[in-house]
Amino acid sequence: MNLLSFWYFVVMYQPVSFAEKFARFAETFQPKVVAQMNDVQFKLVRVEGDFVWHSHPETDEAFLVIEGMLAIDFRDGRVELQPGELFVVPRGKEHKPFAAGETKILLIEPAGTQNTGDAGGAMTAPMDVWI
Repeated sequence: MNLLSFWYFVVMYQPVSFAEKFARFAETFQPKVVAQMNDVQFKLVRVEGDFVWHSHPETDEAFLVIEGMLAIDFRDGRVELQPGELFVVPRGKEHKPFAAGETKILLIEPAGTQNTGDAGGAMTAPMDVWI
């Protein structure tokens, strides 16, 4: 195996370590892309406190709690997620994430999905920030 082949093998076959990636940032509500499959991005994000009411008219949005507890409020109810639990918010459904303490989550959504959806505002994060 030559050096180029070895480098390709090492780079192409590395798992994504959530712990290592979370150690690289501390800010909340600023999703970081860690992988992409076709048109779908996998984003890690720290959350704490209230987010904004918003919806994503064109896409569903999946939340997987890695650490902590996440509530997702809807105008007609709420879902509470523990570590290891996943919930998919249907496209167009207005929602507001909330975490009483720091919570680490994995978002799964199409590339180009804005974190504040149709709401915009001060909590809008830059898109496509890879770590």
